[in-house]
Amino acid sequence: MEIEKSMVIAAPIDRVWSVLLDPKIMAGCVPGVQSVEVLSDTEYLSTIKVKISFISANFKIKTTILETKPPHYLRCEGTGEDSTVASTVKQTSEMFLTSAPDGATELRVKATADVFGRLGSFGLSVMKTKADRMWEEFGDNLAAVLRRPGDPAAAAAHVKPAAVSAPRAAMAEAGTARASTGAAQPASAKWWARLLPQQGQAQGVAGESIQSLRLPTDIYVEVRRADDVIKVLWPANAAPEMAAWLKTVLPDRQS
Repeated sequence: MEIEKSMVIAAPIDRVWSVLLDPKIMAGCVPGVQSVEVLSDTEYLSTIKVKISFISANFKIKTTILETKPPHYLRCEGTGEDSTVASTVKQTSEMFLTSAPDGATELRVKATADVFGRLGSFGLSVMKTKADRMWEEFGDNLAAVLRRPGDPAAAAAHVKPAAVSAPRAAMAEAGTARASTGAAQPASAKWWARLLPQQGQAQGVAGESIQSLRLPTDIYVEVRRADDVIKVLWPANAAPEMAAWLKTVLPDRQS
């Protein structure tokens, strides 16, 4: 998957450059980062939580800075895996910084990412939609840090992640508990097995009321087969991802 994104940041190029090279600050800006360990001046080990549809992964990613031309260019690569969901990720990124009018800075990023395993099975369109949302959140967090006066690291500590990440799901009705307990399932239940958490991971989801999670702008999907029901809330701005997910759930309904 190839990604190319750009944004204009209301801060001078030298300040943006210093922030991008500070792992403590970036940990507060990159969505999903749980922790960062500095291995050397050019190597970092981070734990990043990523959720796509009903699958959550906690990747241990080692990032290495390969080349820098301060304050205009940076190239790095990262590799990591989460054995619990049998998924691996490898990415290379190039960052280009250019001075813009009124003391602003244009940040352009070119990245190539390969995702293998369970997460990689969602397909290119779903992965790109996820990447687009993460880029938008990163841009908002970075801008918030650079707007705050004083120590950027202290400002980064106050950046709050999104209160609710998408998609949000409340699984209820007959069949859901059976699928999450690992008990023997009839053939009619196999179509959804890959969508549900593994044994022991459904707690805290099945118990939530779907009405308590629902927002006025959400797309509500209810899939029924025999006695089984899945209820899903999906943000309207993630409609392409929802469509891709439905194709995997209802392959026999495709035209």
